[in-house]
Order: sequence, then C-alpha cells, then structure tokens
Amino acid sequence: MRGRSGELAEVAESGLVTRRGTFRAVAFRDEPGGPEHLALVRGDVRSGEDVLVRVHSECLTGDVFGALRCECGDQLGGALDEIARAARGVLVYLRGHEGRGIGLVAKVRTHVLQDERGLDTIDSATALGLPVDVRDYGPAARVLHHLGVGSVRLMSNNPDKVAALEEHGIRVAARVPLLAPAHDGNVRYLTAKRDRMGHDLPQLGAVSRA
Repeated sequence: MRGRSGELAEVAESGLVTRRGTFRAVAFRDEPGGPEHLALVRGDVRSGEDVLVRVHSECLTGDVFGALRCECGDQLGGALDEIARAARGVLVYLRGHEGRGIGLVAKVRTHVLQDERGLDTIDSATALGLPVDVRDYGPAARVLHHLGVGSVRLMSNNPDKVAALEEHGIRVAARVPLLAPAHDGNVRYLTAKRDRMGHDLPQLGAVSRA
C-alpha cells in the first residue's frame, strides 16, 4: 500500500530518445499490483511553477492505431509537440483509463451500440450498465508531486480534470486548450463531450447542441 505521504509504490527512470528529442521516462506504479503508468519529462521541472503538463488517459485505439472516432491520438501528439517546443514539461500517461475506465472489451462493445443504434459515447455505456467515467487522477497528482512540480499549466479541454487534480493537491495555474480538428469521424463524439460532459470545444463552431 502507499505510504501516508502518498509516495509511489515503484519508480524506475531512464532516458528516452524519441522523434521529438530526448525525454526522461519515469515509469511508476501507484500501488502494489496496480497499473503501471509513465511520465515523460522534458527539462528541469523540479520546484517548477507553471509547468506545462498533459495528463493523458490511455486510449489504445486512438493513441496506437490512429482511430478517428475520438481525438485522443491527436491530443497525445499535440501535447508532446507543445512540451518539446517549450523544452520543459511533463506528459503523464495513465494506463487503466481505457474507455474512461471501463476497459477495452467494454469500450468496443459501446462502439457497436454507437454504430448500430446511433447512441452517443455516454448512452452506449449506460445502456450496458456501465459507468460513464471512473477515471482516477490520483496517480497523476502523486507522480507530479514526486517530480517536484509546484504548479501546472494543464493542457486539457475538460474543466473536471482541473478540479480533480486540485482535489489531489496540484495547483492548476491555467488550463491550456488542446483542440483537435472536428471531422465526420469524430464530430458526434466531440459534440457529446461538449454538450453532455462540459468540455470546452470551440472548434465545433456551429455544430448544433443536443
């Protein structure tokens, strides 16, 4: 179990050379037997204020295979680009967050309902008796504390993520939009996030509200 101070259960660090340059890879486990996560660190962030940070939920279909149903892959690449340009920042990749925490098999089952019955990302989950969002951002907060980050400029369109990090003791100095282009493949998904989950997505423009 985690100690009272919230320290991580396991941590391993190394350099990681990528097409965007070299990062410090901080692999960690928040609790024994829990998922392994990864933080990619650029520059000196210890005791840093207003560090550019992205807390990214695992999305195998979008991040790895480039699925167009969501904007996850675009956001992951865009966040890494911004951190590389700033030469200082952290991307926290949280595993176990697939489908907002329901898992890969259940997520694919929701896709069937979306395609065959026209349900949105929320109704397709609840139709299966699944929760809409059970993600835990505590591990991200704890690794940021471990890295010595003082406050963050959070790359996110989700005000709830700001609140979740602040509940875990991370001061969010600003929320930085991380917008992906809307297109035929993702517009229904983005519209549901805007209209039903409160995400700030101005790129949808004149797309009508549900």
